[in-house]
Amino acid sequence: MPPVEDHPLRYKLANELHARPFPTLDAPCSAVFLAIKQPVNAVGRDREADLTHLTALLDRHGAPHPQPGATHYSGQIGRHSLKWEQHTEFVTYTLFTPGLSARPFDPADFEVFPEDWLAKAPGVRVTSVLIRVEERPDKSTLSADLKDWFVPESLAVSEVLDEAAVVATDFRINPQGHMRMAAFVSPGTDQRRIGRIVQRLCEIETYKAMSMLGFARVRELSGPMGTIESRLNQMMGQITTGDVPAEETLDALLQTSAELENMIAANSFRFGATGAYEAIVNQRVEVLRELRYDGRQTFAEFMMRRYDPAMRTVASTKSRLEALADRAMRAGELLRTKVDVARSAQNQALLESMDRRADMALRLQETVEGLSVVAISYYAVSLASYVAYPVASTLGVSKGYLTAMLTLPVVGLVWWMVRRIRKRMH
Repeated sequence: MPPVEDHPLRYKLANELHARPFPTLDAPCSAVFLAIKQPVNAVGRDREADLTHLTALLDRHGAPHPQPGATHYSGQIGRHSLKWEQHTEFVTYTLFTPGLSARPFDPADFEVFPEDWLAKAPGVRVTSVLIRVEERPDKSTLSADLKDWFVPESLAVSEVLDEAAVVATDFRINPQGHMRMAAFVSPGTDQRRIGRIVQRLCEIETYKAMSMLGFARVRELSGPMGTIESRLNQMMGQITTGDVPAEETLDALLQTSAELENMIAANSFRFGATGAYEAIVNQRVEVLRELRYDGRQTFAEFMMRRYDPAMRTVASTKSRLEALADRAMRAGELLRTKVDVARSAQNQALLESMDRRADMALRLQETVEGLSVVAISYYAVSLASYVAYPVASTLGVSKGYLTAMLTLPVVGLVWWMVRRIRKRMH
């Protein structure tokens, strides 16, 4: 019996689930993370440009190239381990380096990405992060480090993954343009668990930054939406009062409805992406399994206080935009119905007028037919008289008497012929 034929994509799709493993890291180490995005039409960008930029970095270290059309890559460049991933809207570079610099979050760590290479990036920086991974010190030392490294007002700290580590960040950009994150790893924590912690921190920051693009977009939309809403309210008032001709208001409503539909089409992807990124952020925070550390706010609490309101603003703006579009559509349908009713009334009046004119025309036609019978009868009687005059003397009657005798039969005959012609025409 021949084997069952596999789907052409079976192995490719199965392997895709294992193509991006978590890094394995030892403490102490540091990580440098960079996310790059095209400022416009990032989804439709030239993805070969991403691979070309990656290849340029690999060539500086004589590292192997990725496969053609690759969407992820892992390899060694010098003393650093590189992880590169291509996403729908952006690409990420993560470099892991054994050991720590003497200065915490030293900007020199980012110089692993050459300045001239960064200048040729096919896009702009969405975020960059310096991550410091070290062994967990005693509580007093850890508290002192947190105080020295981060802004207390926005500091988020928690124990994660069953006390495997303490992670901390203030979600602020330092003067050199980077976020700072720290992971204090408990003794005995597995290398893969350390890698998962660092990966989750990078993902939280990346997807938070990407979702905030939606918040920036709704700020741009607030002004135009307010103008359109005011205009729509004015048109609804015109529909109620009837001060403006319905056709004129309908044209304005259709234009407003078209503007709203265009706004929805232009922003639907950003709204959808923002919702997806928000879900990823919340999921990544959840899988950290946070425990409060030293009375500090957790990542989840920071997101609830600072991040969630922005996401709710995006969601409410999306709903408001859709509601405005529905409202404009309903108003247009209402006004179109009003116009149709008015036109139906005009058509009805026109039909009634046409009926009256047709009735008058029929009466006039009947009158004309009656007159035509008289006229035709007059000439017919005259012709019949001329024909009968030679026999008048034979019959012994005068010409006047003969004409009188012929008048009634001739008129009757003419009337009968006209009626018959009329029936044939109808």
